[in-house]
Amino acid sequence: MSKRSKLSVLMLATALLVTACGVNNNQPEATEIASPGGERVELTAWAWNVNVGALNEAVAMYQADHPNVTLKVEDIGRLDVYDKLSTGLAAGGAGLPDIVLVEDDRIQGYLEAFPKGFLNLSDKGFDAKADQFPAFKKELTAKDGKYYAFPFDAGPTGMFYRKDLFDKAGVDATKIETWDDFFTAGQTIKSKTGAFALPADKFKDDANFRMMMNELGVYYFDKDGNIDFNNPKVVQAMATLKKFGDADLVKDVNGWDGIVSATIDGSVATIPFGAWYYGTIIDQAKDTSGKWGVFQLPAFEKGGNRAANLGGSSWMITAGSKNTDAAYSFMEYFSTNEEVQVKAMDKFGLFPSLLSAYSNPLFQEDVPFFGGQKIWKLFSEEMSSIPTPYYTKDYAMALDEAVKAQADVFNGKDPAEALKAAADRLAGRTKRTVN
Repeated sequence: MSKRSKLSVLMLATALLVTACGVNNNQPEATEIASPGGERVELTAWAWNVNVGALNEAVAMYQADHPNVTLKVEDIGRLDVYDKLSTGLAAGGAGLPDIVLVEDDRIQGYLEAFPKGFLNLSDKGFDAKADQFPAFKKELTAKDGKYYAFPFDAGPTGMFYRKDLFDKAGVDATKIETWDDFFTAGQTIKSKTGAFALPADKFKDDANFRMMMNELGVYYFDKDGNIDFNNPKVVQAMATLKKFGDADLVKDVNGWDGIVSATIDGSVATIPFGAWYYGTIIDQAKDTSGKWGVFQLPAFEKGGNRAANLGGSSWMITAGSKNTDAAYSFMEYFSTNEEVQVKAMDKFGLFPSLLSAYSNPLFQEDVPFFGGQKIWKLFSEEMSSIPTPYYTKDYAMALDEAVKAQADVFNGKDPAEALKAAADRLAGRTKRTVN
């Protein structure tokens, strides 16, 4: 099977990562090779879904030079990982594995809540490897100038769009540079085809808002952890969403299933999402092959930034591990080896953060489902321009308040007023300062 065919078939696993991340009944897996000499070391890891396969593929390659190292991966489901990790950290590290997968939006929260819970990778020499990754991943995996996580997959964003709908409406996607351009295009598409410009779960999720904020270089919190909902750029992002909503260009969908349904039935012209959504499209909308394209998020001003990220994770080593040297050696190999990272992309749909991986021919290939467009080249080229979103340990509460603010705005409230009220509520819940 050709590399291109493998990419089209095997990246379907990405859909499983999103739609079934909290449900798994698999038993622990172990990859072992008998050691011809040297002390045997068995590492343990917690991960979920396709990440398990990526680890086991990597250790099989690693064992060519390190046959004494084996890896036992427990596939226990995303939310179960966090429940067990939090419980173990609170108990001083009891029952924890050597290695654990943590999503990027949770890393800083764990480091704040358990500052001694994870291995300081800088002390092991990771600083010399850090520049192999984009700036935003470095910031998300570091605290106080020290690294605590190995960057892994990422979610560079784009506008997955229906070329057939754009063509029917006479809209050229290559001419869309700004959100104002897209607004005008959306009006034309709606009038000519009936399709909405984009989907949103208006009252339960704010993914579009988060991508817009990230693109503008702002987020729920600033770099110092202060609540930043009143930032003019945050207000600008929410006001832009309101503009689309007021013009009836946003289809209100019910969660993930609603977005997938809109993808299948063609009721939306674009789906702004991370690169990982490719897998869902080719899996759930098989009959639309050749009808898709991707362009970068529109900028807020001509020539402005169009890069953002949605999703992604990294690997951490628990401080109580009895095998920190072996765990560090394997994870450094895993995260900085181009062949390993390309295989994780090709076989499991995990978009790498390792910058050197983008020189692999895989990222230059035409993607038939997307009309022969080099979509992986497009996504890889934005990685170095993605601003850092600042999450903090209070990210979950900030997300909750932001969704409430978004709901108020879609119900007619002024964006600045809705965000100010959300900031005040969040301050009461977290005791953080409001900018």
